[in-house]
Amino acid sequence: MDYLIGDLQGCCDALERLLAEIGFSPSRDHVAVLGDLVNRGPQSLPVLQRLRGLGNAATCLLGNHDLHLLAVAYGVRPRHRNDTLDAILEAPDRLAWLDWLRQRPLAALDNGWLLVHAGVPPQWGTADTLRHAGEAEEMLRGAGIAAFLPQMYGNQPARWDPDLRGPDRLRFTINALTRMRLCGADGTLDFKAKGGAEKAPPGLMPWFEVPGRRTAGVPVAFGHWSTLGLTMRPDLMALDTGCVWGGALTAVRVDGGRQDLVQVPCPAAAEIEG
Repeated sequence: MDYLIGDLQGCCDALERLLAEIGFSPSRDHVAVLGDLVNRGPQSLPVLQRLRGLGNAATCLLGNHDLHLLAVAYGVRPRHRNDTLDAILEAPDRLAWLDWLRQRPLAALDNGWLLVHAGVPPQWGTADTLRHAGEAEEMLRGAGIAAFLPQMYGNQPARWDPDLRGPDRLRFTINALTRMRLCGADGTLDFKAKGGAEKAPPGLMPWFEVPGRRTAGVPVAFGHWSTLGLTMRPDLMALDTGCVWGGALTAVRVDGGRQDLVQVPCPAAAEIEG
């Protein structure tokens, strides 16, 4: 059986409950986690330990919080007050965890579903998405990561141009795949609006509603947007159901043309609020 799982954000207890609920067996089943493996929840290191322990039975995408961990570890970004990354950053084998994390993909295909953490620019098709993700993955996995990370942050360029090169090209790719929610009809990304789709400012819309987007009709699954809420369509699934914020952790079975939904409440939310 093959399942897609929404944002974990350091909620290992919820992950364990979800795996038990679906009767997960790494010798038989596969899970794909849609990014934001760590941060905000209380068990970021245990999440990495559990996922790495699943080996090839788990595909784990990189999300913006995972990239934040890499940037903090390389001294590029300060630790935020609400970060819960200390156990990883102070672990004696932290380099092994960071190396494992930076080997994770930014996009993947699974049972006909295109998987990303946040979204796909309207100008990209499936092959474009995987190709551009691969370019950024190569940088994050290579010796040039320390020089690149300071250039990874920023909101420009906000619109895809095939002539983009170097850090601008990589920055757009990473922003689109790990941060985007809303954009204009011409595909210009917006990073100011944070609410649900119903609160989109005039002229902006969810990336998946842009007319003529090239992945229209391609099944796409993503996380990142907890205020959007659970979305399940034959060609689109949004699976960040705000586990760490008091919601649920969500899995959907996708093999054999199925969309079987499984959810568990997140006990970590009480720890964070308390």
